[in-house]
Order: sequence, then C-alpha cells, then structure tokens
Amino acid sequence: MRRLSELPSPPPRPVDAHKGTFGRVLLVAGSVGMSGAAVLAGRAALRGGAGLVYVAVPRSILPIVAAGEPSYLTIPLEETEAGGPARSAADLLLARAAEMSVVAIGPGCGRSPEFVRLARKLYRDAPQPLVIDADGLNALAAAAPAVCSRHAGPRVLTPHPGEFARLTQAPITADPAHRETAALQFAAAHGLVLVLKGARTVVTDGERLFVNPTGNSGLATGGTGDVLTGLIAALLAQGMEPFEGAQLGVWMHGRAGDLLAAERSQPGLIASDLPETLCRVWKELGR
Repeated sequence: MRRLSELPSPPPRPVDAHKGTFGRVLLVAGSVGMSGAAVLAGRAALRGGAGLVYVAVPRSILPIVAAGEPSYLTIPLEETEAGGPARSAADLLLARAAEMSVVAIGPGCGRSPEFVRLARKLYRDAPQPLVIDADGLNALAAAAPAVCSRHAGPRVLTPHPGEFARLTQAPITADPAHRETAALQFAAAHGLVLVLKGARTVVTDGERLFVNPTGNSGLATGGTGDVLTGLIAALLAQGMEPFEGAQLGVWMHGRAGDLLAAERSQPGLIASDLPETLCRVWKELGR
C-alpha cells in the first residue's frame, strides 16, 4: 500500500479547446420529491469543468430539474408509479452512455425494485467509468459484496459509513485504522476505487491510499454527497484516471466547504453553496 499526500495535477485547459475536449457527463438522478439531488449533481458537474452535462431524470420531474439550471441538458426517463426511474430506461441509458465520457448514478433515485434492477444493469454492463452514490449504492447492497466485482469498466463507489457497512455486510467503526484497512481490502477485492466518506475521507484503489485533509462538519448536511458525485464525474470526463479524479474531487469538495465555513459558518453551510464555491477552488489550483 502506498500512502499519498500530494494531489494530482488538475486536468489541462488547452487554449484551443471546445466542449468535446472536456468530456460528456451523463447523470442518472432524481425522483419525485428528490429533484434537488439531480440539480445539485448537475451543477457540480458543470462547475467541475465538464464540457457537456446530461441529466437523465423521471419524466414527471424533468420541468423542475430543467428549470434548476439552464446550462445542462435533460433526458426524460420512463418512471415507476412511485416516481423513480423505471427498469425499462436501462436500454436507453446504455445507448446514451455510449456517447458519454463518464456516467454517474444514484443521487435521489429512490429504492424501488425497478431502479435496483436498472442500477445493477448499468453497473454490470456500461463500459464507461461509472460513479455510484446514494441509491445506486443501495441498489448494489442487497446483492453485495459479490455483485461489486462484476463490472465492464472502471467504477468509483462513494459510500458514507452506513452505506459501506451495507455493501460489506460488516460493521464499520470510526477508528481511522479500521476505516483505512476496510476500504483498502474492499477496493482490492473488487477492482474499483472506493471513496469512504466522513471526517478525513479515505480514497483508495486497493494499492494507493489518500486520506483527505480538507472539509468540516458543515458538509454534514443533505445534498453535499450529490455535489461530490457530479464533481468526480466531471474530473473523470476531462480525462483524469479514476483514483486521481476521486482524490482531487474529494479534496476540492472539502476545500470548498472550508472556504464557505470561514465565511458563513459551519452550521449555515448548505449543499447548494458548494458548486459556485468550486470556482474559487479552481483559482487556488491555478485554473
């Protein structure tokens, strides 16, 4: 295991670039009552530097999501009676994924059996890098851990401790050494990148390990994980390798939280503050 402390270089920004240079992100997010998750992830992907961002949401909430941000595109999905993405959307999403640089799935999608089957199909079959968060992780958990090894392309999983416990089917403690060991073993066993969230978030591919020094308790509020999902997806779309993209994304997310906490307090920080503040983090990184 190699413990890393230095950040990777941010993706380049050539002066002769165009939208395609910076990649295409497909986000599968949202359901009735959780449209905000799709908006947050979409905004974060844009502020993360992606050239084009497509947000695929259940048809009934598409007007809400489209109104939330004019800079991304939207894709309507067939939905369940509960208002989440239907399993029948899987073939459409796999076809659209072929045009994309990276796919992210899970924020606000709900836990219907139809979405569980859709998420597992994308996890197994999409050859593109796939970032999985929130309800995407819950979809894997019922058949985990064995299902986590069955994937056609690079995978980045971003669980909080409760989601990680469901994935491993074992308790996870707050002890830093236990968190690091459990994350390393899981990533190595399943050939993926794991982002184990929490204080001093752990990022590992089973060989390298990074413990994030940025962030504060102000990030312990609803929606901040959706922002992280969109940000990591944007960095992968710009050509970063999965471990390095996850590492930089986690650091930037925490740094944005630190800047906001210094200005607005930790209790007053909300998730929708973060995407705009990523602009300041980019400036600090020289972009």
